[in-house]
Amino acid sequence: MLRRPVFAGVLALFCWLLPARPDSRAWGFFGHRSINRLAVYTLPPEMVGFFKSRIDYLTVQATRPDSRRNVVPGEAPRHFIDLDMYGDSAAYRLPRNYADAVARYGEDSLQRHGIVPWHVVRMKAQLTDAFRKRDADRIISLAADMGHYVADACVPLHTTHNYNGQLTGQRGIHGLWESRMPELLASNYDFFTGTAPYIKNPTTAIWTTVARSNAAVDSVLRFEKELTQKLPEDRKYSFEERGNGSIRVYSQEFTREYHQRLNGQVERQMRYAIRMVGAFWYTCWVDAGQPDLTNLQPTVSEAEIKRLAAEEKQAQEAKPLLNVPGHTD
Repeated sequence: MLRRPVFAGVLALFCWLLPARPDSRAWGFFGHRSINRLAVYTLPPEMVGFFKSRIDYLTVQATRPDSRRNVVPGEAPRHFIDLDMYGDSAAYRLPRNYADAVARYGEDSLQRHGIVPWHVVRMKAQLTDAFRKRDADRIISLAADMGHYVADACVPLHTTHNYNGQLTGQRGIHGLWESRMPELLASNYDFFTGTAPYIKNPTTAIWTTVARSNAAVDSVLRFEKELTQKLPEDRKYSFEERGNGSIRVYSQEFTREYHQRLNGQVERQMRYAIRMVGAFWYTCWVDAGQPDLTNLQPTVSEAEIKRLAAEEKQAQEAKPLLNVPGHTD
């Protein structure tokens, strides 16, 4: 369980890890790295030693799936689902089994509108298998990726086609909700979640998470629009020094008032994401038979480090994919 003094040190580390500009496509570097790192502290004693010895890997690699979005075919749809493209109550009507969904809607349609809940279920099976085989490198690699996708499912704007307010004249709201508010306000967030629970039905859990996120879309958009009508543009935006220059950002005044109008929504969803990530990791371990993790290799292997370096080099050298499905703005 996480205590305030521990989190103060974590925050200092994250501030050092922040990029010059936040990534508006996801929780941002701060959010995803915070969630994966803090999820480690929700694990039981039988797991926490193994995960803590690799906590820096889990922290840094939390953003790896975003780096693959525009260079790896099939990666982008794993981060979102446009529920509004399937009609009313889609979170409750869509087939839970991916094969059934393909049969009903076609693979192209599903890929275009996102597959995050189905992908989390797929990753649950993969991580469970890695635990069962006691494959240390695969466990930690899959856990890092799974943490990213579960966290994405906790974001309201990852559940709607209007993911960046582009359909309602609110372009930029994605980065405001997912990056600007956590980076500016997280030092006052309460991230205590208690111990990760066992998930009896992972499929139901991730779809419930998506439905919860989608239910918040209206307030995310409405409160930003109301606040924009209240504050003139010179109070909505400001300029901050980043790297070697200055960039336009949402002002602290606008960001803080938006946070108040949302009544701590970002904080709640971030805390929920931490708990859900820990719960999925824990559930995979339990379903694998609770294998002993104490005698596995003590750190990330040299082979895994080389694999990551090769993957990063390949991503840097690859040409960006054309016509990447949705949520690329």
